[in-house]
Amino acid sequence: MAATHSNPRTVEEIFKDFSARRDAVIRALTTDVDQFYSDCDPEKENLCLYGYPNDSWEVALPAEEVPPEVPEPALGINFARDGMQRRDWLSLVAMHTDTWLLSVAFYFGARLNRNERKRLFSLMNDLPTVFEVITERKPLKDKHGVDSGSKSRSGTKRSSDGHAKGNPRLQDGSYVEEDEDEHGETLCGSCGGNYNADEFWICCDICERWFHGKCVKITPAKAEHIKQYKCPSCSTKKGRP
Repeated sequence: MAATHSNPRTVEEIFKDFSARRDAVIRALTTDVDQFYSDCDPEKENLCLYGYPNDSWEVALPAEEVPPEVPEPALGINFARDGMQRRDWLSLVAMHTDTWLLSVAFYFGARLNRNERKRLFSLMNDLPTVFEVITERKPLKDKHGVDSGSKSRSGTKRSSDGHAKGNPRLQDGSYVEEDEDEHGETLCGSCGGNYNADEFWICCDICERWFHGKCVKITPAKAEHIKQYKCPSCSTKKGRP
């Protein structure tokens, strides 16, 4: 089994580790898929798909030590290989791989503070999931920089808890370019204006309508401290007897 690198500690180091592992498993499920398929022989023992920080991947037995150095991937992915359509099997492996990548990242990030965890989550969610890439729901972007999360959030259409319309994943401003067409028909619940990638948007957690931040006097900084946002209309309704 390939050797792992020293444990990353900063947000940037953890994101770099996450990105390298992600790139490796995506390659296994796309470019190297024939080799991956062959390695997952159902006649062998319980096998896992590992992605490593050096951009390599491996189908191997789980670690013998308990607990392992890092969280383990899904066990026995090879057993379902011949019982499913190839595409469905690859999609299933991709979903389990996404959960593994998250678990490894937040294992390394266990000592991060709240803001650091939020920043790490935003960086990771700027990228399509492995499942989205495999099923072609999202195109695979070109090589990304670790600083992709440093862009302003002013252009991000998001609710107070960071959720984007129609997408349960956290969004960072740098992801807007890819999703702008998807959200282009959204209208502000206050002024009726169209979605604009250069403006901050917020979603009401009650009626689920979207608003320009400026129309409801909410800034990105204020939104960070709102656990549940209620638009002016919903706030008024609750106040009635």
